Amino acid sequence: MSKKTQTQEGQAVGTAVSSFESFLKSNQKLLTTIILAILIIIFAIFAINKWYLSPLKEEAKAQMFPAEQFFRADSFETALNGDGNIMGFTQIIDQYGNKAGKAVYLYAGICELQLGNNEKAVSYLTKYKGSDEILKGRALSCIGDAYSNLGENAKALNYYTKAAKVADNMYAAQYLFKAGIISEEIGNKDQALKFYEEISVKYPQTFEGYQVNKYISRIKNTK
Repeated sequence: MSKKTQTQEGQAVGTAVSSFESFLKSNQKLLTTIILAILIIIFAIFAINKWYLSPLKEEAKAQMFPAEQFFRADSFETALNGDGNIMGFTQIIDQYGNKAGKAVYLYAGICELQLGNNEKAVSYLTKYKGSDEILKGRALSCIGDAYSNLGENAKALNYYTKAAKVADNMYAAQYLFKAGIISEEIGNKDQALKFYEEISVKYPQTFEGYQVNKYISRIKNTK
């Protein structure tokens, strides 16, 4: 590189630095205001999380604990609606949303399902967005149960199939079995046979695996 080129580049850099310094001087108040605004926003986010959202989440979890105990005792009405002394899942959702945890929608949906309120069950269960594979599979299966109760077998089959695909575990056998039963009910024996045979091959040690061979034999004998 020639000395002339080096000189030109040096002058260009110097000009750029000078222009930047001039910009800083002429916009000092604006830049200071912007920096302060950013710092205030960061502090506000921190404060909201620390002194509002975190305590609210802890409060919501504390309120949900008694409802969970009633749920585990199969007292679904009390778990869902409370008893005047403790809050049920519906009140917790109304007051806290999902701050008590995403599972609150799963609990509420299962309660509605057990109480025969199938449409309400679907409404709650479809709002469950948890990442736990077991709970996700159960939520989808329960939606299938609700649609089955409503006589919407095609939708039920769709959700049972989705549930079976969530994870390759023993629970998938339950969902595949339900999918097989629904398939038979809508007259698709070939599809039912595929579900039953998948259980037989992949999950032979499950309860469904011990039972499924008679379903396979029954379908094959009627062809």
